[in-house]
Parts: sequence; C-alpha cells; structure tokens
Amino acid sequence: MPGVYISYPFCAQKCTYCNFASGVFPREMEAHYLDALAREIAGHAWEWTPNTVYLGGGTPSNLAPDALRRLLDLIPGRPWAEATLEAAPGTLTPEIARAWADAGINRVSLGVQSFVERELRRTGRMHTARIVADEIAVLHEAGIGNVNLDLIAGLSAQTAESWRESLDWVERLAPQHVSVYMLEIDEDSRLGKEMLLGGVRYGALDAPSEEATADFYEFAVERLAGLGIARYEISNFARPGFESLHNLKYWQLAPYAGFGADAHSFNGSTRHQNPESIEDYLSGAGQVADVPHQADERLFIGLRLSEGVRLEPAEWQRFEEPIHRFLDQGLVEADGATLRLTNRGVLLSNEVFQEFCTE
Repeated sequence: MPGVYISYPFCAQKCTYCNFASGVFPREMEAHYLDALAREIAGHAWEWTPNTVYLGGGTPSNLAPDALRRLLDLIPGRPWAEATLEAAPGTLTPEIARAWADAGINRVSLGVQSFVERELRRTGRMHTARIVADEIAVLHEAGIGNVNLDLIAGLSAQTAESWRESLDWVERLAPQHVSVYMLEIDEDSRLGKEMLLGGVRYGALDAPSEEATADFYEFAVERLAGLGIARYEISNFARPGFESLHNLKYWQLAPYAGFGADAHSFNGSTRHQNPESIEDYLSGAGQVADVPHQADERLFIGLRLSEGVRLEPAEWQRFEEPIHRFLDQGLVEADGATLRLTNRGVLLSNEVFQEFCTE
C-alpha cells in the first residue's frame, strides 16, 4: 500500500547534531510555505489511496492545529492505518493532543534524543525526562497510544552510565517503538563539522569515540530486546505489531508521494525529489530531475531490515565475490536464498552497502 510524506522544515531552534534540511526561518515564510504545500497536495493526481501518512521535518508539532487539519484534509484515505507526527518534547498540551487525534494522527514520534539533561543542553534541547513522561501520558489520554522515542548514541558528554540512564527511562516509559541512531559526523551539522575541524564548540571534545558509540548502540540492541522491543531495521526497534508501517515502505520499495521542500517520492519505477531549500521550493527553482529506479537498490535497502533480503539466482551470481567475502568476514549470513547482516555487519553496514551500489 502507498504512503504520503509531508515535509515541514521549520524549527524553533537548530539542534547542534541535526544535518537535515531544516532550521529557523521567518514566520512570514512559514505562511507562504503552508500555502504552497497545500497547493502541491491539492494538485496531486491521486492514482491510489494511501494507507499511511508521515509528517516530518523540522518540527511539524509546531504546526497550528488548524494548519495541520488543513493539510490532512487534502489527503484521501482517512482514517489511515498509520498517521505519524514528529514532535519535539516540551510543547504538548491536552488541547493540542486532542486536536492531533481529531485530525487523524494516531502515532507520535518524540525526538527525545537523550533523557540526560547535560547531554540535552549541549544539543540545544530544553526538555527533561519528566516532561517526556508527562507528555506521553497526555498523548495516551488523547487516544494516541502508539508512541516512538528517538535516541542518539554518541552525543557530547555521553558516557556508558548516562546511556544506561536513558535506556532506564525507556524501560520506565514502555513505548511501543524506539529509534536508535548513531551520531553522524559530517559537515552538515554544527557538531559534526566542529568535530571534523578538531574544535571545541558544542562540546565536540567531549563526544565519545566511534568505538564507544558502537558499544552504546550494541548495548541498546541487547537492552531493548530484553524489554520485548526487537530490532527490525538497523535503527528501528518495536514491540510485535508496532513496526512503523510508513517507514517500512522505504525499505520494502513500496510507493509513496512526498510533498514539501526536500521531499522524495517513489512510484515503483522512478524517484523524484523536490527542491531542497524552502526558497527554491517556493520559487519553483532548483527542481531535481526524476531518476529511474535501480534494480540493485532493493539489495542494499533490503539489507537494512533484520529479516534480510531474498536474492534471485542472477543476483547471487552477479555479486558472488563480495557476498563470499562478507560471509568470510562475518558481516553477512545466508539462510537459503535470503541474505542478512550479522550484528557486526550492522556496525559496518555502509561498507557492505557500497558493494551493491552499481551507480
């Protein structure tokens, strides 16, 4: 079944670790953006009825309830099997939660990142563990019981002890879904750029090593499994039946339509990307050309899933050399025609994926 993604790239502040095409922009730009977004959705030729909707960003929880309703009213299929809203903790009220539920939202992804205050302050986040706990209770009261918590391994000032503290909070709050990301060190985030330059801002010198970050991730895999929250994709963990229906579309190559700045779409044969910046999106400039789908994508995308990917005989033959090399190195394992990453392979997944990228 197809899905819909809506990009809302506006934030109250830019977090130090963030490498997304989002940020703080003038309020008048937001009004123009919402009008353009509504026009794009209203003008879409619906060849199918979506069963999932996902609002990401950015911080779509900052959308006024009437603006959220306006956008969702343009999408067919309500009530959707899953309608997710990404939210920053610290702004939720019972009135807002009820408005989300009334608009069709039935799943909320809270960008917690950490439950430890000294780590949160380094990122620019202002919430606390208690605020997160209170807001989960507010969501449940509003009838939104499907909640995801995002965590990041590798934040500045993070230690093995503080990582255990965050996971203790996960156990205490008992969410249905948890996402665990290892900090990406690149020039697209302020913290990543500072670390690459050897600087001291944003607590760059206090960030754990890559080895420590990998250890934190592996500990989370074990701890979450013990709580009944199993890994089903490299960064995603869920209780049985609570895997993200929308995100699974990306890894299973199901079609989806993306709306807004930097939003991607896939119709089963062609990929399309909207202009990355808000300015280009509003002006119609910088349009990214459609790109034909590459058959090999299903291999390295499918390998992200814990269940692995089933290869055709021709694919086994084509990639025989790297497959055998990775088998010998203990990075992948084979079960009949199915190939999947081992625990070690997950940590070195980019190395594996590169061998299946032919472009």
